[in-house]
Amino acid sequence: MNRRDELPNQELAVEIATNADGKAVAELVENLNHQSKDIRHDCIKVLYEIGEQVPSLIAAYTDHFAALLDSKDNRMQWGGMTALNAIAHEKPEIVFAFIPRLATVADKGSVIARDNFVAILIKLSGIPACLDQTLPLLNEQMLSCPPNQLPMYAENALPVMGGAHKSTFVRTLTSRLGDFEKESKRKRLEKVLKRLG
Repeated sequence: MNRRDELPNQELAVEIATNADGKAVAELVENLNHQSKDIRHDCIKVLYEIGEQVPSLIAAYTDHFAALLDSKDNRMQWGGMTALNAIAHEKPEIVFAFIPRLATVADKGSVIARDNFVAILIKLSGIPACLDQTLPLLNEQMLSCPPNQLPMYAENALPVMGGAHKSTFVRTLTSRLGDFEKESKRKRLEKVLKRLG
């Protein structure tokens, strides 16, 4: 359509999700390797937007999204990660198996890739079978992420920062209180620490 905005993709995602159109989803997945970059980008956008609304509609394509983690195209890489984030609750054991690859992409990739990795770790940390492996990784992200992202990550992770790992998170977050240029960011982190008590 030669448009710069994402509205047509978002509208298409709503339509497909509303109609539970599995055939359309299959067609979008088929075009993730299209020779046209624009078509590839549109397809991954529509797919993860569908996943936000009806994760079960895209959950069968976990392997396709994981394959995008190795893409040289940054947009496809974090798009694949966004789709995996959308289905982490739907297919936790499968997404969990991709954690090492997700970690590599998050460390080398864009802010969006890291945001999605942290969101996946938070979701998986809410599952008892995963938390002993995911919470230390989440703590590592809190230690190494840019100061700008830290308050948001800490706020989002609050529900899973309990139990045996709580004191580790408190130490990590306290150690980073001096990292902020903006007072407002530091205050947000202090609020999280207060709630961790």
